[in-house]
This record gives sequence, structure tokens and C-alpha cells, in this order.
Amino acid sequence: MKEYLVIDGYNVINGWPELKKAAEENLEEARILLVEMMAEYQSYKGLRVIVVFDAHLVKASMEKRDTIKGVEVVYTKEKETADSFIEKFILHLPKRDRASVVTNDWTEQQMIMGSGAARMPVRELIIDYDKIKKNIRRKTEVLQQQKDFLSNRIDPLVLEKLEKLRRRS
Repeated sequence: MKEYLVIDGYNVINGWPELKKAAEENLEEARILLVEMMAEYQSYKGLRVIVVFDAHLVKASMEKRDTIKGVEVVYTKEKETADSFIEKFILHLPKRDRASVVTNDWTEQQMIMGSGAARMPVRELIIDYDKIKKNIRRKTEVLQQQKDFLSNRIDPLVLEKLEKLRRRS
């Protein structure tokens, strides 16, 4: 069984304050930042992330798929919205697989639930992502503290022999 997190890219960018601010400066940078954040999220959660960006208003655009840092990034073709791409993806998903779709679009959320996928508002993704980042920071701090002790860097057999020598003294 595979588990997917399908993201309506521009909807998430506009619903996530940090990304929205980045998009006001440079939309391409906001897209890159979203994909990088979702690569971390994917790695921690152990699921497959697909980020879908609308290209439906781009004349003669063909659907484009790319994998960046393990995240599948899709640009829809001309006259195809991210919503319609996501709907088709969910409908063609094997029954054994599960998917959650991140969007604030109410109509899209209703369609998603009707087709058997779970919905996740952008706010929930932000909260979960922040929680994951805190967990990673905490684990990193613990590992850094452990490295500060010499005994944590010595082979356990050598450490045992040193301890025996210390007790003989």
C-alpha cells in the first residue's frame, strides 16, 4: 500500500503565510521553497508527495512532470487545472493506496471526500510541518549533546576495557 499527499501547489502557497510572502517577491522561489519543505515532510512521514501547479492558462503548455529531491512536481497542461488533475489522480488510484489532498478550495475538498481520499486544509499541513521541524531540531540537539562526551565516541569494547583498567587502579 502506498500513501500519497497530493498538494494543490498555488493554493498552498497562497494559504501559507511564509510561502505567500516569498511569492510576493518571487513566485519561482516560493515554488522551490514549497518543494524543499515537502521533501523534508515526505522524508519524515514516509509517504509520497506530489505537488501540482496550474499551467492551464499557459498557451500550448504540455503536462510536465519532474522529481525534485524525491518530490514529484507536476505542471498541468493547457486548459487543465490543478483541481482537475488531482481529481483524475484520485479516481485512478488503486483501491489499496491512500491519498490525502492539501487544499483550501471547498469545492475540491468536497470532491476529494466523495472519491475516497482524505482532505487536509493548508492550516493542518502547516501545523504538522512545524511539529515535524521541532521534532527534528530536538533530535539534532540530543545528538549534538551526546557527541560532547568522549565515551559516546569510543568503541564500546574499548570503553569496557578502559573501565576495567580504571577499577584496578
